[in-house]
Amino acid sequence: MLSSSKMMSAVRQVRGICSSSLRLSDNLFVHRDTAEDNPNIPFEFTAENIKRVKAILNIYPEGHKRGAMIPLLDLAQRQHGWLPISAMHKVADILDLPNMRVYEVATFYTMFMRKPTGTYHIQVCTTTPCWLRGSDKIMDKCKANLGIGPGETTKDGKFTISEVECLGACVNAPMIAVNDDYYEDLTAKDTEEILDDLKKGKVPRPGPKNGRFASEPFGGLTSLTEEPKGPGFGLQAGL
Repeated sequence: MLSSSKMMSAVRQVRGICSSSLRLSDNLFVHRDTAEDNPNIPFEFTAENIKRVKAILNIYPEGHKRGAMIPLLDLAQRQHGWLPISAMHKVADILDLPNMRVYEVATFYTMFMRKPTGTYHIQVCTTTPCWLRGSDKIMDKCKANLGIGPGETTKDGKFTISEVECLGACVNAPMIAVNDDYYEDLTAKDTEEILDDLKKGKVPRPGPKNGRFASEPFGGLTSLTEEPKGPGFGLQAGL
């Protein structure tokens, strides 16, 4: 009989130990103090956003204010451009929670950017539907046009590229998200035009780029092509 250590050694020889996918992520999961992100840099909500904070907190009943954590973190990120640790501390203070409770949420959701992010956050979906429709070409065009790769930011601080999983627009693949806007049914040429417009300070019209209004069949409707029948259509006469 083999000892447990010898059995484990044999298993390792047959099956390699794979690293976690977290090593391949663009996001920061463990905080390290930097010149631009450390607890000594103060963060305060603007007067306008303080009003928004109060409005958000009023949605939640007493005893359940911690439910406002994600909306408040999102508000802090929109104000600052990304989410520094001092902003997380501010949210913890507002909700009267330990800092760790906010860290747990901010590091779990990929919507929270834990390092400086460009004015335009280019998220390229490379999940299977987008990949089958040519997301590799979209990513290549972004890298060539901006001169950076996934997880990097241009020197002028205007653009950041992220490779992301499904953004929920599979029927309009391939697509990218620029901040809150979706650009769908893309070609490499469409992508270049979008990036060039953003460089000029223009905001391209979001949505499909192949002539569709939303996600309807590109060749026209194949069902529901006539007015619906009235009540009782198809029922037996006796009913």
